[in-house]
Amino acid sequence: MHVQLWSYNYDPEPSGIGPLSGTIARSLAARGHRVEVVAAQPHYPEPRWGTRLLPYREQRDGLQVLRLPLWVGRATAAQRIRQEASFTFALALAAPTVPTPNVVVAVSPSFPALLPAMVNARVRRVPWVLWLQDILPAGATVTGILEEGNLIRLARRAERAAYRSAAHIVVISDSFAEDLRRKDVPDRKTTRIYNPATRGILEEPRPEGAGDGVTVLTMGNIGHTQNLVDLTRAFEASDKLAELGARFVIAGDGVAGDDVRAAITTDRVRVTGVLDDRQLERELERATVALVSQRYEGVDFNVPSKLMNFMARGLPVVAAVRPDSEVARIVRTSGGGWVTESGDPRKFAALVAAALRSPADRYQRGEAAVRFARGNFASELLVSQFERVLLSVARKRLARRV
Repeated sequence: MHVQLWSYNYDPEPSGIGPLSGTIARSLAARGHRVEVVAAQPHYPEPRWGTRLLPYREQRDGLQVLRLPLWVGRATAAQRIRQEASFTFALALAAPTVPTPNVVVAVSPSFPALLPAMVNARVRRVPWVLWLQDILPAGATVTGILEEGNLIRLARRAERAAYRSAAHIVVISDSFAEDLRRKDVPDRKTTRIYNPATRGILEEPRPEGAGDGVTVLTMGNIGHTQNLVDLTRAFEASDKLAELGARFVIAGDGVAGDDVRAAITTDRVRVTGVLDDRQLERELERATVALVSQRYEGVDFNVPSKLMNFMARGLPVVAAVRPDSEVARIVRTSGGGWVTESGDPRKFAALVAAALRSPADRYQRGEAAVRFARGNFASELLVSQFERVLLSVARKRLARRV
């Protein structure tokens, strides 16, 4: 097949959707498919790669990548809207200039950029597959980017139009599939494929007592929905954690990074900023317990990719989330950690203290996490399932070549 991947985020971005898009592109190419990538300039979680005013092409891992300019900004809702609008505009201009593939895979977010995907598919009569990483516009209202009103109503109509237009929709969780079912998207049009662990999966569980025995690690984007300010305060206020000498490492940065830093009052909590691969590996090796946190009302609008990577590395996960969330479902089903209510940070601190005191329990849960990751989060599973979807929707175009 000739596959075009349209992705707002792509390598070398170290976290979020970038590594996921890179994994699927490289894996499909390794199976003999011709893969092209159309992406924004690297910018997430911060624009540390510089900016360009014009599109440019690069070779990355043997793949041709067209990079589109972006008006970068995430500090305010207006800046986020402007940033996504700039990518949508650039993509609309670039779409007529790229070759016609057998199938397009469009990743959301960026949500507005689905409009050029729909127009391109109709004009060229090319099927496109929506890879749904976030449920939007629900995420926009939860994070405060948009408020209820005419713009949200328009966005919801655009959302349903995208679902109708796509030849198929790949969702990353059962909760996403349930949400689309409520929106009258037929089950035959969706396939649930878990995101892969992009940092590899251990062949064997970590040995009992692995890690330094005191470090709790979370990583990736620091946004407002992770509730890290309240969790930091609860961590520092816990006498039990202080007695254990427990440390809380937040490996990453984001729009709420400064708020978290302002909440820190001891040397037992540290925000590292964005780390390179080697630095992050050191933090993963040192860690004893991992944290995945979410706090917002309503339906799931995302599933943090850090969950897959923590479980793949045999780190038992403390999930401070809504009890009915997909994260809670995965942690409970796998047995790979503990679930606590995101709205009660004191319970989070007490649970972490109990986990640090129980190496045997940590080992059992870490072993279960690796076992579940091997059966569900391997990149080979992602590409095999994705390939079947793409071949199914592209079969008519492929048949014309025979």
